[in-house]
Amino acid sequence: MDFQTQKHNKKRLNQEQVKLLERSFSADKKLEPELKLHLANQLGVPPRQVAIWYQNKRARWKTQSLELDYSTLQVKLENALSEKRRLEKDVKYLQEELRKAQEMMFAMNNQRDYQQHHQPLNFVSCNSTGSSEEGGSSSFHEDHQVLKIDELHACLIGADRSTWC
Repeated sequence: MDFQTQKHNKKRLNQEQVKLLERSFSADKKLEPELKLHLANQLGVPPRQVAIWYQNKRARWKTQSLELDYSTLQVKLENALSEKRRLEKDVKYLQEELRKAQEMMFAMNNQRDYQQHHQPLNFVSCNSTGSSEEGGSSSFHEDHQVLKIDELHACLIGADRSTWC
């Protein structure tokens, strides 16, 4: 047979034949030689036609698969970019909150430093072992030292309520 005769002998597959090939393809993407001969006999077409159909179908399937993968990646990229924008907004908000907190701390420290250096101190007794009247020691009166705010705070917090100044 010459090329012209072969081309005219090739039959177009009908819907039932295509359905059978589709089912076979969904079960196995690779066409083994035994399966090719079995399908060719079952469909009444040359094994080469089954092989070509499988080859074309696999190419279309890969293209569709790549398109689906691309679409999935596009969605994931958009979600990631959206999340990135949200996180950037959160970072800016938190940086602003941190800046405000730092300004407040700076102002409080400046106010405390100013009060310590420019206002007269009220001398109070801090007794850790009892009241002054009971003969307990008073680091403030006996040593005549000025307690720092942190020391005063520790004195108040560390002493039980009966010995508060």
